[in-house]
Amino acid sequence: MRGTGRGTGGCGRTAPGLRRPRRGTRGAAPGRRPGEVLRRPAARPARWPGARRRRGGRAGRSRRGPGAGRPRRGARRRRGTRRTARLAVAEEAPFEEEPDTAVRDRLAADGANARQTEMEARLQARTHEERVKGLAGRADSLDRAARTEREARARAEQRRARLRHEAEVAAAVASGARQLLAHVEVSLARAGEERTAAEAAKARREQELARARTEGRDLKADLDKLTDSVHRGEVLGAEKRLRMEQLETKALEELGVEPAVLVSEYGPHQPVPPSPPAEGEELPEDPEHPRNRPRPFVRAEQEKRLKAAERAYQQLGKVNPLALEEFAALEERHQFLGEQLEDLKKTRADLLQVVKEVDERVEQVFTEAYRDTAREFEGVFSRLFPGGEGRLVLTDPDNMLTTGVDVEARPPGKKVKRLSLLSGGERSLTAVAMLVSIFKARPSPFYVMDEVEAALDDTNLQRLIRIMQELQEVSQLIVITHQKRTMEVADALYGVSMQGDGVSKVISQRLR
Repeated sequence: MRGTGRGTGGCGRTAPGLRRPRRGTRGAAPGRRPGEVLRRPAARPARWPGARRRRGGRAGRSRRGPGAGRPRRGARRRRGTRRTARLAVAEEAPFEEEPDTAVRDRLAADGANARQTEMEARLQARTHEERVKGLAGRADSLDRAARTEREARARAEQRRARLRHEAEVAAAVASGARQLLAHVEVSLARAGEERTAAEAAKARREQELARARTEGRDLKADLDKLTDSVHRGEVLGAEKRLRMEQLETKALEELGVEPAVLVSEYGPHQPVPPSPPAEGEELPEDPEHPRNRPRPFVRAEQEKRLKAAERAYQQLGKVNPLALEEFAALEERHQFLGEQLEDLKKTRADLLQVVKEVDERVEQVFTEAYRDTAREFEGVFSRLFPGGEGRLVLTDPDNMLTTGVDVEARPPGKKVKRLSLLSGGERSLTAVAMLVSIFKARPSPFYVMDEVEAALDDTNLQRLIRIMQELQEVSQLIVITHQKRTMEVADALYGVSMQGDGVSKVISQRLR
């Protein structure tokens, strides 16, 4: 037997003095080692479901009295003690010799019966405990309901007392409120009279304040006007003094005349001499003519003459003594630049003529190349797409120098002509048709093509190979490809291989 602790009250421990057998020796299996003794599982005190119940639990708090449930717990405790004693006696009795198979089977059957009996006893005890718990819970519920009812009655009584007190307080408050209302009405009447008087006084004060503010604004406006006039007078006086100082300084610097001498000889008390004639103007010959006679000094007229003279002086500018030499140099420079300009105009005309001739030649060559390519494209496209139509169209036929070329392709069975609506293989084959058309329209000694047939299927590849064979007759083709069928029609193959040392090597093979 294995000491697994699954027997009646077992805990998995081995009794003292007994050896633990190897695994696989359960029951009366043959092959047991000689001298091996049987051992029984160590005894373990019975643990009833209610043994760990907390003292003072809900079942213990039942209202049934302090002695309720004690006989049942004492009986269970006595039965557990008896079982523990029997197990201890059975474990302490050693087996000196190994029993036979019948004894061992009988003992196993007894142990199974004992475990079954213990299980039934535990289930019955658990059932009784659950029933006790249910009765205790019901008693607690009834107790709580009674306590709740008593508390509700007490609260209702307190609420009635509070309502009576509140009614008395409300009556007292209503009486006081009526008295207070009478006092308030008297106070409101008195306050209304006082407010009316205060509003009348306020209206009078506001009228007086408005008049005072209006007078203050008028006085402030008058003060501002007087202040502005005084300020303008001071500014004008300062400007006049500054102007007088400038005029005195100018008279000394430009005329070399003292201000006192200038005023005495040319002051307002002296007559103004006649003005010199303007350019193209002739003075009258009569000396008594007003134009030839001095005139009295008039400040406004003389100020106008002064401003006109200042403008003329400013327009004249400063006198340059080297003006003649500078004019001669500028004249020579002007003559040189004129000759250069004439040379440039002549050169420009020659260049425009050359550009015109080049444009005419380019237009002629492009037109011829376009016509030949368009003719070849129709034939090549019809061979690559049997039953299809393709052509080249100019975007601006009126201007051959700036026009573009559009490719219209309609494979067999389709109505579309735009390249963007074709499949990848159809676009690739259309591009190849365009290249082959250019090759045939303007042949070259050799052509280099890089994987132009990568996107083609076997049928289209065979058609392209036939066209390449035609080009082989007049030119040399160098094709970079991974297609075996293209390699089969080549005259020579060149491959690039890399050895183990990482160095590329070119391998050639001539087929024809």
